[in-house]
Amino acid sequence: MVKQTTIKSEISLKGVGLHTGKEVTITFKPAPVNNGFTFVRVDLEGQPVVEADASYVVNTQRGTNLEKKGVKIQTSEHVLAAFVGCDVDNVIIELDASEPPIMDGSSKYFVEAIEKVGIEEQDAERQVYVVKEVISYTDEVTGSEIIVMPADDYQITAMVDFGTKVLGTQNATLKRLSDFKTEIADSRTFSFLHELEALLNNGLIKGGDLNNAIVYVDKEISDETMENLKVAFGKDSIAIKPNGILDNLTLHYPNEAARHKLLDVVGDLALVGMRIQGKVIANKPGHFVNTQFAKKLSKIIKIEQRNQVPVYDLHKEPLMDVNKIMSMLPHRPPFLLVDKILEMSENHVVGLKNVTMNEGFFVGHFPGAPVMPGVLIVEAMAQTGGILILSSVPDPENYLTYFMKIDNVKFKQKVLPGDTLVFKCTLISPIRRGICHMQANAYANGKLVAEAELMAQIVKNN
Repeated sequence: MVKQTTIKSEISLKGVGLHTGKEVTITFKPAPVNNGFTFVRVDLEGQPVVEADASYVVNTQRGTNLEKKGVKIQTSEHVLAAFVGCDVDNVIIELDASEPPIMDGSSKYFVEAIEKVGIEEQDAERQVYVVKEVISYTDEVTGSEIIVMPADDYQITAMVDFGTKVLGTQNATLKRLSDFKTEIADSRTFSFLHELEALLNNGLIKGGDLNNAIVYVDKEISDETMENLKVAFGKDSIAIKPNGILDNLTLHYPNEAARHKLLDVVGDLALVGMRIQGKVIANKPGHFVNTQFAKKLSKIIKIEQRNQVPVYDLHKEPLMDVNKIMSMLPHRPPFLLVDKILEMSENHVVGLKNVTMNEGFFVGHFPGAPVMPGVLIVEAMAQTGGILILSSVPDPENYLTYFMKIDNVKFKQKVLPGDTLVFKCTLISPIRRGICHMQANAYANGKLVAEAELMAQIVKNN
């Protein structure tokens, strides 16, 4: 089992937003398990939170921009890439502006900050999506394509071709995520001269200078353009190097453009919200195709998780038999709907019920075509969850469990005599004041048959 990780302590960096030109402070803080990456706008009232989730991508013009309930986070990809590349799962990212500082246009300074404070394991298993078949997304307009295929590790190959002589065709590969810090993190963002002119004319890249973007000169520079560039970047003179880039930077790698595109893929796919075990091949990647692929992958993962049937050994000695269950729950036959508890931890419980033709409810519930009533499946899930919540007190026999709320109930399959029902209840939030909020799923015959979001409370039995 690979454990989740977070940073050991908080750390701050200051810089300028590339597109806003505003001074910004970004602070990384340790986060609890299953937090993922969350951005917090400390400059706004209520300090609203925007999760790093593909569903919040609103546009991809010159970066991956998120928005939730009107709260914006711009150019999130370089920060997110740093955390994935450093093998970190949970971080709170505080910003006093809408955009992280551009720094040198790479993830280098973010990686250095993470390494400075260090990383620590947490007491929870890391969720990993294991790719079992090829998944692809193609942008028909640009011809950009991303696929992911089964592999033993998370690997990425990026291939770029902008149809220009100055850049040509490049590719870069990350065989192991552990190589990100040394091979990818310091690869800087880049732009073509014709794009730069348009951005400057539209008042963008206000925080740009020749220290945080490689500029490829893909056209002849007029005297007027040269003067505009001098003014924009505050330079007395600007020249073009023999390799076709403006003269304030030296390339870290001949294929730095491809490496930076790979860095962007790492950051954008962090929006999936889960680690990926698979090989990604990105042909002409960009923020639009990256995030569209992330959205597609997120949907596939959610569908698979919802329908995924846990595998348990139904024949091994249970954690609790029916007698032990009755010593904890106040329910009695015929309304005791859990036969065994198979496993339990601080945040989940798994129960079982053998559905037989002798059940009292089959006498009147479609006698000619017996089906277990859906409300009783929900009740059985609640009783299983009741075991979990009653286990949080030292004297469970002195408590009763009451429903407070039932949401998002869905029935997927019929439950018939002879079926074995397996119930899994997982806490959505920690138990507080005797209140338990949990996601409950019921499985039978290798399929999800019902699901619900339940809230219950234990009350002292006076």
